Amino acid sequence: MSAIKGLYAITPDEMDTDILLVKVEAALQGGIGILQYRNKLAGHKLKTQQARVLLPLCRQYQVPFIINDSIKLCLTLDADGVHLGADDGNLAEARARLGSNKILGASCYNRFDLALSAQQAGATYVAFGACFVSSTKPHAPVANLDLFKQAKAQLHIPAVAIGGITLTNAPSVIQAGADSIAVINAIFNPNFTLDDVKATTQQFAQLFG
Repeated sequence: MSAIKGLYAITPDEMDTDILLVKVEAALQGGIGILQYRNKLAGHKLKTQQARVLLPLCRQYQVPFIINDSIKLCLTLDADGVHLGADDGNLAEARARLGSNKILGASCYNRFDLALSAQQAGATYVAFGACFVSSTKPHAPVANLDLFKQAKAQLHIPAVAIGGITLTNAPSVIQAGADSIAVINAIFNPNFTLDDVKATTQQFAQLFG
């Protein structure tokens, strides 16, 4: 499975599948390294429909496709992996259900102890955030960028940064040691044209050299 690195895109809460599809393709053309399907507004049926059409698109661009929260949907579609929050189930049990080849991501917020536990439970990567004030989760705990230096020193799995990341502050996060930066609104801004999505994605991707 591809290493977790570079720009990690998370889908917006878009109910129109056709619009979601063209936005994601613009981001794929721009150079995202990973795509996580996340739609907090959609019901199970729509989530299944949207994930089912996004998966082959990611395959076309050879980008790992990860499902947020749902191990069942990941296994049903044979997606590349799943991302779980602290309240989304036991990571060791998730690893057992997924098998050894699927990606398993874990939200660790601002707690390094959760990252150590996640690594031990078989996580493929950990995510720290919110690194900055986030419009998606405005009340999320703030994650100090020193967590990424600590991760470099003590973890052998990648660390992903999330929360309020923009083109302006992203370099400081990468410099701190983040292997990947996760963004939603920074590339899937509702006011963006498809050209804007692609161009902004390219700018983020170039930060990784």
